[in-house]
Amino acid sequence: MKKSADSDKSSSRVSDDSTQMESSGFGAPKYHQANPESVSEEAKQKERDFRKKLNQDAREIISDSIHKKVKLIVHRPDYDLENQHEYVRLSQGLMPIVQEIARKTLPYLEHEVSSDFARNRYYGSKFQADSVAYRDYKYFAKKRPPTEYPSLVVGIRVDESASMSAYGRLEAAKRAVIAVYEYCQLCNIPILIYGDTADVSKMEQMSIFAYADSDKMDANDRFRLMKIRARSNNRDGMALRIMAERLAVSPQKTKLLISISDGQPKAMDDYTGSYAVKDMQQTIQEYERKGITFLAAAIGQDKDVISEIYGNERFLDITNLHEFPAKLVRIIARYL
Repeated sequence: MKKSADSDKSSSRVSDDSTQMESSGFGAPKYHQANPESVSEEAKQKERDFRKKLNQDAREIISDSIHKKVKLIVHRPDYDLENQHEYVRLSQGLMPIVQEIARKTLPYLEHEVSSDFARNRYYGSKFQADSVAYRDYKYFAKKRPPTEYPSLVVGIRVDESASMSAYGRLEAAKRAVIAVYEYCQLCNIPILIYGDTADVSKMEQMSIFAYADSDKMDANDRFRLMKIRARSNNRDGMALRIMAERLAVSPQKTKLLISISDGQPKAMDDYTGSYAVKDMQQTIQEYERKGITFLAAAIGQDKDVISEIYGNERFLDITNLHEFPAKLVRIIARYL
């Protein structure tokens, strides 16, 4: 029998200090093997309390939606030595790219903090010639109010439907979230990375996997990312709603939510077709009014459908999976 994520006995060997990742500066990533014996009871209890809070919050968020009767569990995935090895293997080729983008971003970010102008605006008093190449019409800078401070929080939602196992999509998604995670660490940007799937059992109709959460940052979260899997169906609107609400209540000025998906929504019994599309579009509209910026990175065969659901202005066509990580990081850097 599957244990509830709320259960005190559910697996999650996690510590804030059991594994130390040497990621400071721009050197190659190194890790030291985790020592389970060093995990204190206090740290274990904090992790259980955090997982319980994530479950309570998620259920409260969907309590007034069409998903209110869906049986939901939020997991806080564990990690092991194999995950650490996989992380090192996937990240080694990415780190030089991420570090190069961060090198260019950090001086600019320091400048932005002290700047009187907020960049990348549709209107403003100052024209930015260097932004024209992006063709998104955000060519202007706007004078900041005295109380405004530039800040960004990023949410990455990963579709963990079964079809993600095909054509290298799963590894591409992992490499992308590693790149974004490490970039955000280097630039001190709060980040949430959640995966989701639907219909793993009748008692667990929706599964959320909280790999990284800005409310409890942990250096070992990078290893949890290796638990991203291709699993079952996908109930996209419910996942977007839970993540969007968490971002909506965050104090940062700019709130960016990127969905990585390879297909259209499909979950039991009837979450598919126009019904599911309508739910997703209503969720996007509702949370855009609350300040969330949505982007959809399509990495599968249903690009046309995903573009139609999210709209062209929110759609990222990821045809070249090899270029996906760097492209995603550069997009996020533009929102600083």
